Amino acid sequence: MARAASLSSPSTGARAGNVNYLGAARSRRKFELFYPDGFQDETYLVAERSYKERAHLEWQAQLGAATFRKLLARGEFRQIADIAVRIESRTNLLFSFEKMALRDAVKSPAGARLFATELYAFLWGRGSPQRRFDDWVEALADLPRRQTRVLTWPLVTVFGFIARPDRHLFLKPRVTRKAAKAYGFEFEYSPQPSWRVYQNLLTFAAIIRRDLDRRPGFKARDMIDIQSFIWVQGSEEYEP
Repeated sequence: MARAASLSSPSTGARAGNVNYLGAARSRRKFELFYPDGFQDETYLVAERSYKERAHLEWQAQLGAATFRKLLARGEFRQIADIAVRIESRTNLLFSFEKMALRDAVKSPAGARLFATELYAFLWGRGSPQRRFDDWVEALADLPRRQTRVLTWPLVTVFGFIARPDRHLFLKPRVTRKAAKAYGFEFEYSPQPSWRVYQNLLTFAAIIRRDLDRRPGFKARDMIDIQSFIWVQGSEEYEP
């Protein structure tokens, strides 16, 4: 997977002052409690990275940009939606109610078409990152709904993370807010998905990457490593 310059943020320098460097060092040490060799740790690779990377590689093979375009051109919206849902379902990134809401939302031809066309635009379309993100959020809000809403932060961010971990980060709100607080970063969270919050999340990711980059074993390959670092900080399963 290629490293992309987009993992950094133009606002990183402006926000760096919000970081408590004692918190940053404490967060790194917490990660090392579980994975002493950082992102190269064999246990880390099995427990945290492998299934996320496997989902990304499966996406590349079945819904890479060129293949995605061909399916769209043939009107294979149902196939696109089915592949996306199937790849995500093999991860534990979404809650079961979110997985169910997504499956219900793309069952109809209209839902599958909206999902497929706007997902491609979000991942590989033209326009500014903000415009593409805003259009994707609007599309998810417009998907058919049965009982549970589709517009949650995990659903908004999961497919960008799986498809393009060179630039997109997955957001689990409670875990990320806890991790940011421990790190000393002022995460400007709102439950309503918005570009402002997502851009702030990317700034947090860029700061984490900058702080870890020169540490042995902590050179992040992509957002999978960054998301895993955040997860270790905020998840109950990693309480020391």
